[in-house]
Amino acid sequence: MFIFQKTKCGGEGSKKDSPASVSSSVHHPNCHFPISPTCGLAASIPGTGPSSSIMGGLNPYNQQRCGFRREAKRPDIKKKNATQETNTSATEAGTPVPQPPPRVPRPTLFTPLMFTVGFTGCSFGAAAILQYESLKSRLQTAKDEENSEKGMQGTQDMAYWHNWWNQLSSFQRQLILLVSMVDDFWNSLTEGQKTVTGIIALNAAVLCCWRIPSMQRSMLKYFTSNPASKTRCLPMALSSFSHYSIIHMVANMYVLWIFSSGIVSLLGKEQFLAVYLSAGVVSTMVSYTCKAATGRLYPSLGASGAVMAVLAAICSKMPEAKLGIIFLPMVTFTAGTALKALVAIDTAGLLLGWRLFDHAAHLGGALFGVWYVAYGHKLIWRKREPLVKLWHDIRSPGSRGSRPGRGPGGGGGGPTS
Repeated sequence: MFIFQKTKCGGEGSKKDSPASVSSSVHHPNCHFPISPTCGLAASIPGTGPSSSIMGGLNPYNQQRCGFRREAKRPDIKKKNATQETNTSATEAGTPVPQPPPRVPRPTLFTPLMFTVGFTGCSFGAAAILQYESLKSRLQTAKDEENSEKGMQGTQDMAYWHNWWNQLSSFQRQLILLVSMVDDFWNSLTEGQKTVTGIIALNAAVLCCWRIPSMQRSMLKYFTSNPASKTRCLPMALSSFSHYSIIHMVANMYVLWIFSSGIVSLLGKEQFLAVYLSAGVVSTMVSYTCKAATGRLYPSLGASGAVMAVLAAICSKMPEAKLGIIFLPMVTFTAGTALKALVAIDTAGLLLGWRLFDHAAHLGGALFGVWYVAYGHKLIWRKREPLVKLWHDIRSPGSRGSRPGRGPGGGGGGPTS
């Protein structure tokens, strides 16, 4: 009795009974089973141990090569079939096949453009009406003070105020002294510094709102400008008062504070506010255009565009003014040189794709400031007379009182008949 063991055949697709698979056979006298050396059948005789093998034309090793030649590999077909099988198995198993990300369509800018035009016109119209009301209030206040001084003349002396002061408590006296110190400080400021104080306070309030976790969603929606966002118009104005970094806000507000006196004395308080608000929206519109053209749709925030408009207006109007760096007081340069350097840096940043700042917004604000001082003042502010006259007729129907003429920066601020 024989025990046959079949060893592993190295060939592909070999058949047991195929003539090609049997090159020679050996017959035992008591058994007629063929033993093929090519197909790896090893016969062991009982009692001789598992390692005993029939020799004679057979390979002494149990593992032998098969007589078939392996077929040449076809890697491309196999890889393609393997990929198809993998995709088919993944689909059959219910596993979602990852799809390429859809292409984001470029946003349309018609609505933001209309908002920019309308907001700019409303800003200058409101500034003209505000100047009218301010001049009218000043005239009325001057008349009231003159009448009150005539009525109180000779009725009160120093003894009255001395007795009134003695009747106050210590806390009331300290509070009055504190209010007096604040009033003295406020009166020491220039008209421009008083004007930008409100802007700085508003930026500080928005900065604090960024630190409130429950307001993060609303802040991202309304106080960051992004052409890919669903809300695109209102953030164009609100983002000009929004800063997330304290350093960013301090830098912008410091530059605004430094140039506030010059710009307000040049344009007047009301006209400056209109230019500042319009510059913030115009710079954001330029940023929208560049982002949509390049496909880099990311959010932006900050007052840099509006501040650049103020800086550019001063530098273009007074190019020979001397400027310096706060940390390097020994280094001085002209305002015109500073403006050219800033424009060159922002242009390089825009062309090279720098994303540290919104260079498109900087350039938009600077170009708007230069344009307004050169042409916009004549085209917009000096044409406000019909609007002021219409407001005067609505405000005081049937009267032919005084109404403001050309205010500061526009050829005088006194009323005309």
